[in-house]
Amino acid sequence: MKTALTLSGSIRQGSYNRVLQKHMGRALTQAGVAVTEIDLSDFPMPIFNEDLEAENVPEAAVRLAEMWRSHDIVFIASPEYNGGPSPLIVNTITWLSRQKPSPFRNAVFGIGGVSSGKYGTIWGLSHLRESLTKVGTLVVPTLLGIGPAEGAFDENGDPTEKPIIRKVEQMVTELTSFSR
Repeated sequence: MKTALTLSGSIRQGSYNRVLQKHMGRALTQAGVAVTEIDLSDFPMPIFNEDLEAENVPEAAVRLAEMWRSHDIVFIASPEYNGGPSPLIVNTITWLSRQKPSPFRNAVFGIGGVSSGKYGTIWGLSHLRESLTKVGTLVVPTLLGIGPAEGAFDENGDPTEKPIIRKVEQMVTELTSFSR
């Protein structure tokens, strides 16, 4: 059975990206994947600094890197901040990129995000794809940008628009079909 790890680049209460994370977890579970949902607030890491790295790699980075290595699929839901991925995701990827062996070379990755704007994190996801690719990640082709956030999900946390529902299905197919 394939395994998936899902996470959100937003840890705030009521985050639409957490809603997307949970929805993707349910969709992957329905496709027969064993899903582990994590909250990045359980993996505290200081802002990356090589001076810190030399003396003390955060234990959270070591644990999280091992989790990424041990799953077949990783799905990241990231909000967009000033046209880029969330600072939490950037810091997480930076710390994980320093772990050996690389936690980016086993799993197939999917990326998505929800924003208040009509472009639905597409700019931020493009930057995230580029960063992940540079560290050796295989990211599936579908970008799951959802916006505006208001009204994007029903009371059960499911997307309300048919094109988004189709994109979720397409991403699940890609994530469960592609392999390293």
